[in-house]
Amino acid sequence: MIEYKQGNLLEEHTEALVNTVNCVGVMGKGIALQFKQAFPENFKQYKKACDAKQVQPGQMFTTSTGKLFPKYIINFPTKRHWRGKSKIEDIESGLKALVEEVQRFDIKSLAIPPLGCGNGGLNWKQIKPMITKSFAELPDLKVVIFEPGGVLVADKIKVASTKPNMTLARALFIRLLEIYEIPGYRLTKIEIQKLAYFLQEAGESLKLNYVKHQFGPYADNLNHVLQRLDGHFIRGYGDRSQQSQMYVLPEGKKAAHNYLEQHPEANERLEKVSNLITGFETPYGMEMLATIHWVVTKEDPQAAEDCEKAIALVHQWNDRKRKLFKPSHLQKAWERLKQQNWFSKTSAIDG
Repeated sequence: MIEYKQGNLLEEHTEALVNTVNCVGVMGKGIALQFKQAFPENFKQYKKACDAKQVQPGQMFTTSTGKLFPKYIINFPTKRHWRGKSKIEDIESGLKALVEEVQRFDIKSLAIPPLGCGNGGLNWKQIKPMITKSFAELPDLKVVIFEPGGVLVADKIKVASTKPNMTLARALFIRLLEIYEIPGYRLTKIEIQKLAYFLQEAGESLKLNYVKHQFGPYADNLNHVLQRLDGHFIRGYGDRSQQSQMYVLPEGKKAAHNYLEQHPEANERLEKVSNLITGFETPYGMEMLATIHWVVTKEDPQAAEDCEKAIALVHQWNDRKRKLFKPSHLQKAWERLKQQNWFSKTSAIDG
C-alpha cells in the first residue's frame, strides 16, 4: 500500500524512516540535519561508517533506534559528496538496495522523502514513478512517500541531542540575542551572524571564522554553534533549507543570566555591542554596520578617517550593496562606529 503526503517525515508512525545522506559523513542541511538532531546516535554510527568508506551509492546503511517506532533508520546515499548533486543512477541502484533492505529486516512500514530532490537537484516528476515502481511488488508493505513542497516549521523540528554546557561565550551570545529581541524585531540568520561578529570584534573569543560574503561578514562555523544550541537554549534554527525566525527559550535566558552573574566583567563586551546596535536593529541596519566595519578594519584602515572612501568600498563589495545602501545611511553607520571607537585596533575590551 502506497500513500502520498507532505509534512514532517520524522513524525510518521512507521517501522522505518529513510534518511537521505552523502558519502562523506556530513548531515549539514535539509532532512539529513533534521535526522542528525533527532537521532544523534544514528549520526555517530553513520559518520564512523563514512570514515571507514562503508557508505557508498547503491548501498543502504541501517541503524537500530532501540524503539518500536521508528525501529530502524535507513540511510540512503543520494549524493557522493555534500557539495555535489544527486545522480539518477544512484537513486535507481539505491532503490533496489532499499527494497532488499526492507525484505532483509522484514520491515512492515516505511516512510520515504523525495529522494535526490530539493538540495539534490533531481526532478520529482522523474523520481516519484521510480519509487512507486520499486515497491509495486510488495503490496503488503505500507509505504508513505513524502512529496516536496511541505513547509516544516523550524521550531517544530525534533531535537534529541545532549544539552550543551553553558560557557561564557554561549552566555554572552544568548544574552545578546535576548537584548536584541526586546524591541520586538525578528531574529533572522543575517542579524545573528552580525551580532556574533560584533561580539567577537569586541574581544570575546567565539572562535568564529568570518569571511567576506554576499550579506557582509559571514562565519559558516556559527551554524554549528546555532545547531548545538537549538532546542536547548534557542529555537527556530531549522534545517538550513528555509528562512527561519529564531528566539531565545526561557531556559536559555535563565541559564545565561545565572552564568553571567558569576562573570560581571564580561558584561562590558555585551554593553559595548548593545550600545553600537541601538537604532540599527533590522537586517538592513545590522548588515550595513558590519559591512562598514569590515571594509575599514580588514581592507583599508585609511577609511577610518575618510567616510567617502568607506562608502566607496561598500559599494564595490557587490551590486546588491551598491543598490541597497544609500550613502546617507552608510554615513550614519560609519559615524556610529567612529564615535564609539570601533575602528581602533584597541577597540576590543580586554578580559
